[in-house]
Amino acid sequence: MSGVSLIEVDFVDADLSGANLSGANLYFVDLSGANLSGANLTLANLSNADLTGANLTSAKLNHADLSSVYLIGADLSNADLSNADLNYAAMSDANLTGAKLKHADVRNTDLRGLKLTGATMPDGSIHK
Repeated sequence: MSGVSLIEVDFVDADLSGANLSGANLYFVDLSGANLSGANLTLANLSNADLTGANLTSAKLNHADLSSVYLIGADLSNADLSNADLNYAAMSDANLTGAKLKHADVRNTDLRGLKLTGATMPDGSIHK
């Protein structure tokens, strides 16, 4: 599904594990509870998407547009979010253990209280 446009589509609880969605336009898509573990979402536009409770374990989200996305309670452990735009992302209760956030734009995003053990932070430091 690389490069496709799926604007305002409902994928609630869908199993998209390992899917290649690189460069896809998923603007305003409802992926709440979806399994996207190991999915390739490099350069995807997920702006304003609902990923509440989604499984994004080991997903490739580098250079993705995740601005104003809902990642509440999402599992992003070991996900690659390097160079991703997370500006205004809602991330309460998200798990970012071991995630790569190097050079990610986290302006206006509250990372306090999140599970960040072993995560590479935007400045390149490793969170303890």
